[in-house]
Amino acid sequence: MSAMFRISLPDGSVREVAPGTTPADIAAAIGPGLAKAALAARVDGEMRDLSRPFTGDAQLALVTARDEKDALELVRHDLAHVMAEAVQTLFPGTEITFGPATEDGFYYDFAPKDRPFTEEDLPAIEEGMRAIIARNQPFVREVWTRQRLIDRWTQQGESFKAEWAAELPEGEELTIYRQGEWLDMCRGPHMASTGKLDPQAFKLTRVSGAYWRGDQSKAMLSRIYGTGWLNKKQLDAHLTRLEEAAKRDHRKLAVEMDLFHLQSEAQGSVFWHPKGYMIWRQLEAYLRRRLDAGGYREVKTPQLMDARQWEQSGHWGKYRENMFVVPDEIPSGEDEGPVLSGKADLMALKPMNCPAHVLIFRQGIKSYRDLPIRMSEYGCCHRNEPHGALHGLMRVRQFTQDDAHIFCREDQIVEEVGLFCDLLDVVYRDLGFEKYAIKLALRPDKRFGTDAMWDWAEQSMRDAVAATGRATEEYGWEELPGEGAFYAPKLEFHLTDAIGRTWQVGTIQTDTVLPERLDASYVGEDGARHRPIMLHRAILGSFERFIGILIEHHAGRFPMWLAPVQAVVATIVSDADDYAHEVVAKLKAAGIRVEGDLRNEKINYKVREHSLAKVPYLLVVGKREADESTVAIRTLGSQGQQMLSLDDAIAMLTRDALAPDMRGPAGEQAS
Repeated sequence: MSAMFRISLPDGSVREVAPGTTPADIAAAIGPGLAKAALAARVDGEMRDLSRPFTGDAQLALVTARDEKDALELVRHDLAHVMAEAVQTLFPGTEITFGPATEDGFYYDFAPKDRPFTEEDLPAIEEGMRAIIARNQPFVREVWTRQRLIDRWTQQGESFKAEWAAELPEGEELTIYRQGEWLDMCRGPHMASTGKLDPQAFKLTRVSGAYWRGDQSKAMLSRIYGTGWLNKKQLDAHLTRLEEAAKRDHRKLAVEMDLFHLQSEAQGSVFWHPKGYMIWRQLEAYLRRRLDAGGYREVKTPQLMDARQWEQSGHWGKYRENMFVVPDEIPSGEDEGPVLSGKADLMALKPMNCPAHVLIFRQGIKSYRDLPIRMSEYGCCHRNEPHGALHGLMRVRQFTQDDAHIFCREDQIVEEVGLFCDLLDVVYRDLGFEKYAIKLALRPDKRFGTDAMWDWAEQSMRDAVAATGRATEEYGWEELPGEGAFYAPKLEFHLTDAIGRTWQVGTIQTDTVLPERLDASYVGEDGARHRPIMLHRAILGSFERFIGILIEHHAGRFPMWLAPVQAVVATIVSDADDYAHEVVAKLKAAGIRVEGDLRNEKINYKVREHSLAKVPYLLVVGKREADESTVAIRTLGSQGQQMLSLDDAIAMLTRDALAPDMRGPAGEQAS
């Protein structure tokens, strides 16, 4: 008789089962309710199909819809396969490539036989998917040899799949998943059958072009995107969020509010208009005051640095393809144009500020008593992002970081990370973000430093966050294997905006590599040279991206202290023009960013126009207001108006216009 396997369950119980037993068998043995609810299994932490037999003793956790993250990944993976089958059924001759699950849904890349797909094709594909779901076809896992895969794809005319299969390693266990007659190469897992999917809980959203394997020199494919959920209620909520996100799109609001624009003459760089740059100026001034109060010393470093410096720091080897390189060019005559000198001295626009900050730290002898040194910079950086990745303010080639580096001793790390977390918390709340999550990104495969160094650096971050009391479920604490920088693990701070989207913004990293590579040192208490610990940190990340997030979070309705125009004085009749000029002058003298609207237009037209421009306060004046030295105040988003004396109105607006760090405990101006 074969030896029995011991399967340990989350409640601590252990079941002895015969070889060949599956997680589905154990679910059925526990009860019919669990057997119906189970979607997949975690076996020793690895997600697997319910029908895959155990191969030895194991820890088992059954995955149900309550495990929402795992369940959604399964649903979206299944939907990708169902969509691919539907497409190939409706459009014979279409070749498949890859089809992964994504954060909110799934996509598949196709090579159509006759023409690229369009959004007009999506309703028919959706109906085809529902028919496959209704057939309730089981997902069946099979192990194939590489040659069998190559032969299959070649016979079926699947040239892209055949190319991919030919590159897979000899001897590797290769799996396919079959639903009826249709199959694809896939690691899995999948749910038991297509019938586990809710036919009303998905929607195909758009079609775009995509290059095979992301290479612009290769074939152009049609990518079909979809979103998938556990039930229709979740889908409807997601579609509502998408509608709201479209209304809040920072590119759309930038036009309505005249904030900035982008154009092909400077791809990936922003043309800031006066109103948009006013938001930038207020944000920069606010953050500078917070940093000054936090003991930071602001510096400014060069845009161009010698390539040898970037080679020494390690960026040249790890980051070269994303850097803008500038050769030393010497003109050799008007007709011939510039030519490279014999051996060009390469310079590069900085993609980040950290090496330059080390060079400042190295000027002069530093003692252990000087540490920590908190060095900040609004550093303008350039990164050669692919054209297809550029997206409004969210992904640009020229950007300014609210960058800082803290040079400290090992015994100061916990305190410095704690101070940073406290500062970040205040800034985010001042800017209207009440919720954020903290995640620890761990060592990537390509990295500098020893395993021992990484063990120490990662643990130092765990200890530091634990000391702040933030390594908890309330803060969404999570560890992310493989997602650290090449020189250091990092804490990531993920904001949640007004419609529930998350944005990775702030970061702090414990780095021992760069101080070693660039020979930074201080004199310790023992009189010997020691390497400082370098904490790389940012709160906003980049001004461009963060302003984009702010625009969408507030839907353009900035708090008054950030609003580019804080008030407009609008006349009802021309007899009030002189009084309107007086009101504007007094508001400007009080520090309010105000404009006058004396146009010969109806007041309802003016109210509508300035509401679209998201002006916080509209001060309406007519002949009566001029005679009585009053104003009628309309607040953005409200229907009514408030009548105040001019002096009281100025006092109210002045209080409301203060940045959060300049207010006292009751909101009054700080002394």
